[in-house]
Amino acid sequence: MAFLDQLRRDPDVEAPDLVAVDATDRLLLDEAAAAVAAHPDGVLTVGDTHGALTLGAIALHGATGVRAHTDLLVAELAIAANAERTGTTGFTAQPQLDATGARVVLVQAPKALDALREVAEVVAAGADPSVTVYVGARVKHMTRAMNDVLGDSFTDVHATLARQKSRLLVATGPRPGPSSFPRTAEHPDVGVTVVAHGAAFAGTKVDLGTRALLAALPAAGSGSAVDLGCGTGVLAVALARAGFDVLASDASAAAVASAAATAAANGVAGRVRVTRDDALAGVEPGSVDLVVCNPPFHQGTTVHAGIADRLFAAAGRVLRPGGELLTVYNSHLPHRAALRRLVGPTRQLSRDPRFTVTASRRL
Repeated sequence: MAFLDQLRRDPDVEAPDLVAVDATDRLLLDEAAAAVAAHPDGVLTVGDTHGALTLGAIALHGATGVRAHTDLLVAELAIAANAERTGTTGFTAQPQLDATGARVVLVQAPKALDALREVAEVVAAGADPSVTVYVGARVKHMTRAMNDVLGDSFTDVHATLARQKSRLLVATGPRPGPSSFPRTAEHPDVGVTVVAHGAAFAGTKVDLGTRALLAALPAAGSGSAVDLGCGTGVLAVALARAGFDVLASDASAAAVASAAATAAANGVAGRVRVTRDDALAGVEPGSVDLVVCNPPFHQGTTVHAGIADRLFAAAGRVLRPGGELLTVYNSHLPHRAALRRLVGPTRQLSRDPRFTVTASRRL
């Protein structure tokens, strides 16, 4: 069996339409093969979801000491699981991006341009001056703006030929400069200052789903509350101001850093504990009074309900009897049945053509 064919998604969401290795991974490894072989100890991977880039660079091209920056904890866990499955060693996980001395950087392009900009700025500032950066994506998800973002941090950016509907942007000639992240924005209408890193959902905005859920939060309360999938921590700030002791949890390192900074910017850092966790794995069952959640419904660029279901199940596990999950979701999504099954009786708090807010009680 070919090496990459051994890789699996575990513990990530499994589904027929989701894969552990895609055409972009294969193109990145093929195009960068000579560069990796020339600089085997200078490889950094960014956004590797299940280990194709990190483990492939080691097993196929002889890389050593690969640094793997994965924003999502589930990706970090999947790489570790595939390393054990294939007996591959010679890499370190890197939740916070550090490009110091890197000579070859392999990037699965993030969905958000700001996330790509922060990666480009950090790499340009820290990597070896001879670094070559390979950024891959499906052609349908690539835009001219990606070239422009890379061009702000590198002197030369060019595209490769497409293969199997994937293409790379190759950047050289780093132009070091200060990072423009994290960024800050004040929102007087909701009374929150938001601080955000590039990969944090919605950036410095307060998205409409969060606004709908903010309107449903209790004005006053006590006990323990969890902002599950906290993003930049807007809901955590509101819960802390209402009187709760708050755990803000997210699988994204960028979200965790953003939420901690947002809590500090709003003067509630003492009431908000922020943690990077996968579906509340580190929280005791039956220990929480209230969970709030604005769940994602994309796995990368693929719409998939399984992501939200994992979070609903986590909420059901950590809530005490009588505790509630408040959640918001796009009104066309069929989440009500999953909420009843995974948490408990569910009632609608508000609904419009775009968003539905519900409360689910743990029996």
